[in-house]
Amino acid sequence: MKTNISVSILCLSAMFATATRGERPNIIMFLIDDQNPSSIAAFGGDTYTPSLDRMVEEGMKFTRAYVSSSVCTPSRYSFLTGRFAGNSHSKLYAEAVGGKENQGLPNFNVALERDNMNVGNVLREAGYTTGFVGKFHLTSDVDFPEFYKGKNRWIDIPKDASPGPETSAQFKHNELWMRRYLKTLGFSWAKNVYPENVRPPYSMHNAEWTTVAALEFIEANKDGPFYLHLCSTLLHGPDKSWRKSMDHPLITGEGEVESLPEVMTPRAELLKTIAEKGFDPDSHVAGEAWIDDSLGAILRKLKELGIDDNTLVIFAPDHGRDGKASVFSHASCQVPMIMRWPKGIAAGQVCDELVQNIDLVPTFFDLGQAEIPKSYRIDGQSLTPLFPNGTAADWRNHLYLEMGAARATVTKDWSYIAVRYTKEQIAAIKRAAPQNLPRAMAYIGRLGIGVRGADRPGFFDEDQLYHLKRDPKEMKNLAYNEAQATRMKEMRHLMQQDLDVIGRPFGEFIPGGNATEPGQIDKQIGIVKQLEIKGKTVTVPRALKEELGVSDEPTPDDKATKKAEREARRKVRKEAKSNRQKEIKE
Repeated sequence: MKTNISVSILCLSAMFATATRGERPNIIMFLIDDQNPSSIAAFGGDTYTPSLDRMVEEGMKFTRAYVSSSVCTPSRYSFLTGRFAGNSHSKLYAEAVGGKENQGLPNFNVALERDNMNVGNVLREAGYTTGFVGKFHLTSDVDFPEFYKGKNRWIDIPKDASPGPETSAQFKHNELWMRRYLKTLGFSWAKNVYPENVRPPYSMHNAEWTTVAALEFIEANKDGPFYLHLCSTLLHGPDKSWRKSMDHPLITGEGEVESLPEVMTPRAELLKTIAEKGFDPDSHVAGEAWIDDSLGAILRKLKELGIDDNTLVIFAPDHGRDGKASVFSHASCQVPMIMRWPKGIAAGQVCDELVQNIDLVPTFFDLGQAEIPKSYRIDGQSLTPLFPNGTAADWRNHLYLEMGAARATVTKDWSYIAVRYTKEQIAAIKRAAPQNLPRAMAYIGRLGIGVRGADRPGFFDEDQLYHLKRDPKEMKNLAYNEAQATRMKEMRHLMQQDLDVIGRPFGEFIPGGNATEPGQIDKQIGIVKQLEIKGKTVTVPRALKEELGVSDEPTPDDKATKKAEREARRKVRKEAKSNRQKEIKE
C-alpha cells in the first residue's frame, strides 16, 4: 500500500514538473460574486451545477479556501494583485485612511495603482496576452483624474434615468471608457466590462454578455499563452433578481442591445432542465445554474479549440453571501474554489490546506515564468507545490483576514477576531443614539451590508474566539472564557506577526496614529447587542428605551454623527495630501 501511494505521488509530481517546464499554460480566472459553498452541488449544495461538478471531478477541490476581505472591492484587489487591500498604495486609500502612521480600514476605498503592479500587466510583459471581461469595481478618480475630464470622461448616470436610446448610449460610452481604463492598467484587451455592480435603469444580469466576450478572447488567442480575468456580476443581489434578469436577455452593461449570439443554453431550455431535475426554476437554482452554464460554454470552447489540456481554469467567488463585511469564516471569507488543469493537476483531488486569494497571482506568475519587478509587493505564495497531491511540506499554519476595523487570524481549527476602532470611530460611537449604533459600530461604518454578520452574537465584541470544527457557524464566542487564555495568547501572537509585516498601527497590537486600545465602548457594546437589526432597520426594544431614558421622538444624532465622520475623513484626506506634497518636495 505504502509503495503504491509513493509511486502515485512520484507520477503526479513528474506530470506537474513536465507541465511547468514545457509550454506555459493558458490561465482563466473565473471570478463570480457572492457565493456560498451551498450553491454548488459538489460542495454539498441542493442545486444544479453540472459544469462545476465536472470541474471537481476532473481537477482539484479546495475545502479551506479564503478571501482576504469579504466585500467586492478589497477582495477583487487581492485577486488582481496578490496582496492585501490593506497594503494598497493607491491615492484613493491614502486619502481615505491617511498615511502609514494611521490605522488602515480596508473596504470600498482601494483601487489599482498607477504603477501597474497587477497580474494583467506583469503577465503581459512576460509574453501573455491578457484580457479582462465583466465586473471591475476598482476605479479611482483620485489615481486617474485624467479619465474624469474632457470629452471622453466618465458619465455619471442618475439612478432615476429613464431607459431608452440616450441612456443606452451613455452606458455604451462608459463601457468603452472601461476598456481604455483597463488597457492603461496594463491589460492587453478588455471588452464587455461592468464598472461595478449592475446599475439602474439597466440593472439586470446578463451571463451571455460576458460569456460572448470571453469566448471571443479565447478564440482570438488560442495559440496562447493567454490570461483571462473573467468576472460575472452573478450571484450578486437577491435570488429573485437572478430569475428576473433571465426575462430581459437584451439588457447588458452597455444598455439595451439588439441581439446577442447564442453561445449558451437558451434560457427557456435551461429553466426547463432545472424543473426536470426536480428544482423550482423560480428559486435560487436559476441563478446558480445560469452561471454554471456560462462556465460550461467556456470549457466547451477550450475543448473545441484543442487547448483544454493546457489551460488552467480557476473558479471562485469574491466572498460569501450571508456574512459580507465581516471576517467570519462561514458564508463570509471562506469560499468554494476549484481548479482544473488536465496537464498539470490530476483529476479528483481534494486540498484541505489553508489557501487564500492572495495566493493566486503568485501562482500565475510562477506558471507564466514572469519576471516580477523588485518593487512589486506580493503577500501570497504560489499554490503550485499543492498541485501534485494537495499537500506540501511546511505549508502555512494560519491566514490573516481584514475588513474595515476588524482583523482575523484563522488556523485549521480556530478563528480569532479583533475589532479595533480608530479614535474618530470611537468618538462617533460615543455620540451615537442607540438606533444609530449598528451603523457606527459596523466594521465598515454602514448599515445593510455592513451588519450582515450581526446575526452572530459576538459580532460586536472587541475580541472573539471560535472553534471552527465544533462551532462552524461561529455562534459561541470563547474569547472571554478563562479556559481559553492560552489559546487566546497563541492566536494573538499569530496576528501580531502579520500586523508587524503590514506595518500600520492597529489597536494595542501596534500603537500609534489614530489607533486605540479596547475597553472604551463597553457600554455601547452592551446596548447594541440588545437591538433588533434587520438589514437597514434598527429597532430599540421598549424595555431598553425605558432603561436608557430614550424617547420615541426622532433624534438629530444621526446627522451629527455623519457630519462628524465626514469632517474626520476630510481631515485624513488633507493630511494625506500634505504628506504627498512633502514627499514630492523631498
